[in-house]
Amino acid sequence: MLRPATVLGLLATCLVLNARASIDPKDFDLSIRPQDDFYGYANGGWIKRNPIPADRSSWGTDDQIDANNERILHEIAEKAATAKHPGFIEKMVGDFYASGMDQASADSLGAAPLKPLFDRIASITGPSDFPHLVAELHRAGVGVCFSFGSEQDPKNSAMMIAGQGQGGLGLPDRDYYLRDDDGSKALREKYVAHVAKMLRLSGEKEPEAGTDAQAVMRLETSLAKASKSAADLRDPVANYHPMALGDVGKLSTHFDWGAYFSGMGLSPVPASVDIGQPEFLQGLDREIAGTSIQDWKAYFRWHLIHDNARYLSSPFVDENFAFFAKELTGTPQPRERWKRVLSVVDENVGEALGQLYVAVAFPPESKARVLKLVGNVRLALRERLQHLEWMDEPTRAAAVAKLDAMGVKIGYPDKWIDYSTLVIDRGPYVLNVLRSNEFAEKRDMAKIGKPVDRTLWGMTPPTVNAYNNIGMNEIVFAAGYLQPPLFDPAADDAANYGAIAATVGHEMTHSFDDEGRQFDKQGNLSDWWSAESAKRFKERAAGIVRQFSAYVAVDNLHVNGELTQGENIADLGGLRIAYAAFEKAQAGKSAAKVGGFTPQQRFFISYAMSFRSNDRPESLRLLVNTDPHAPNRFRVNGPLSNLDEFAQAFAVPEGAPMRRAPADRVVIW
Repeated sequence: MLRPATVLGLLATCLVLNARASIDPKDFDLSIRPQDDFYGYANGGWIKRNPIPADRSSWGTDDQIDANNERILHEIAEKAATAKHPGFIEKMVGDFYASGMDQASADSLGAAPLKPLFDRIASITGPSDFPHLVAELHRAGVGVCFSFGSEQDPKNSAMMIAGQGQGGLGLPDRDYYLRDDDGSKALREKYVAHVAKMLRLSGEKEPEAGTDAQAVMRLETSLAKASKSAADLRDPVANYHPMALGDVGKLSTHFDWGAYFSGMGLSPVPASVDIGQPEFLQGLDREIAGTSIQDWKAYFRWHLIHDNARYLSSPFVDENFAFFAKELTGTPQPRERWKRVLSVVDENVGEALGQLYVAVAFPPESKARVLKLVGNVRLALRERLQHLEWMDEPTRAAAVAKLDAMGVKIGYPDKWIDYSTLVIDRGPYVLNVLRSNEFAEKRDMAKIGKPVDRTLWGMTPPTVNAYNNIGMNEIVFAAGYLQPPLFDPAADDAANYGAIAATVGHEMTHSFDDEGRQFDKQGNLSDWWSAESAKRFKERAAGIVRQFSAYVAVDNLHVNGELTQGENIADLGGLRIAYAAFEKAQAGKSAAKVGGFTPQQRFFISYAMSFRSNDRPESLRLLVNTDPHAPNRFRVNGPLSNLDEFAQAFAVPEGAPMRRAPADRVVIW
């Protein structure tokens, strides 16, 4: 066991691995023992020295990378906006950015650019008008009533189909409407006041705005009651209901789906649709039949304002921030306008901006090193699968085959989106957003009934994120994520394997978590597990649920072990696999200590540092209520407390908080 005083002496002579990925003595809190709280030990000093900026709800490793990426993108956008002879991509980025930065024009226009859509809402007289109006709003990116789009057929992964699901809420999750505690009731009252204020800003008078805001709450609460919980939405079998168009009509007799599809530009009309939550559709239909047209108009007006508030005049921007940022996440002040505009440019023409970004931020040698690291992690997982004692041979063979078939996308697409039909100019900011939404919806509708295009990406190159697409059986890492300190081509194996390789293992393991394991190597929803292996997996997964459900995130709010189950399984598996890959990469290399730490210790320190974060209490509450990831402290301490390798590296004794009792330790992958 390393005593704090001993560690202090070791840190005093800490050697920097390189200028960007390093172990800094000031990052540690030496009043905390590694065996008691490794997250606090490795990150406590950093947390004390890095208060949350006033324009953010949290501040951590990902946010640092994001801030550095913002500086790069800012320079790119400024150059594009002032270029004398820009190319097509550069002009698109420059014009979008310039329109967003023209706050004076946005303030002078108010909500006027939305008048055609307000007039369209005002013109409806009854439910027969709903299908075309909802389609028009969906094409504009306004999320009313339900969600709809193309999706990969869960049982025929080679084809794209039409998919419909629950949606249409203004608050982040259905539970915000349903909880009975005093805090939730108070928040709903503030939400109604916010809706009323936004309606007044759009031109409504009192008492009409207040009455309409109450109508919006009544209608959204009804939709929330018909919605599934976030945890229940994780079950792919229970949320897959392909239906012939005629059967869909029987679920919602007051909504003409043929007219809606026509309004979405679908020709021919899809013969069938995957209805994710039939009960929701029935609930929506009851509201279409039973709610007054005036209340529906208020609902449509509210969502048009809500989904476009960020792009309108300052009063809309400020009021939107006051509720959805300050109230819900505790963020004291908005981000600088250029940062907000860059985010919107990335959301809407991210593969245009991304082409300019990767040219300066992600060289070929970085991609090559990441690919090599991914290959090593895959080999480590393959070896684990081949020796799992709880998995029988037929299931093992299928698991290995799935891993071998897994695709890998690193950095950026091989084929970029063709934006040649999208019009971006220096006119009203919000109109650029609306045209971008229309462009995106048209691309999405064109996929329905067509073979899957496996070259497409689900995020933009500057994004600080990674994902596993279980339908594609692939893992994807954006160039924006593959930056120091998570990945540094100049860092040693301990730094890179502890941070980015653990994330690679995490994403790979998602293919075998509670949800991903239900899909085969082609990405089809198919049961390839033997009954006995499935039983043993569920027993182990139940241990993860119990472990994380016991953690208290903030006040008396516990982590939702069911909702976070998949991410917690992936964290534990990814860490174990990354460590095995690291040990192989380390074989034959120097085991010399750096700053007093062995390579094995630095691996775990790097892992913990990759999750360091300061979070506002309001932000933590929102995360626990809506996010399938546990708070970062538990993403470190939870998996590590199950690992013998960690206990050995830091001499953690039995009975210590960071060493779960043998009967409680969870081992899956």
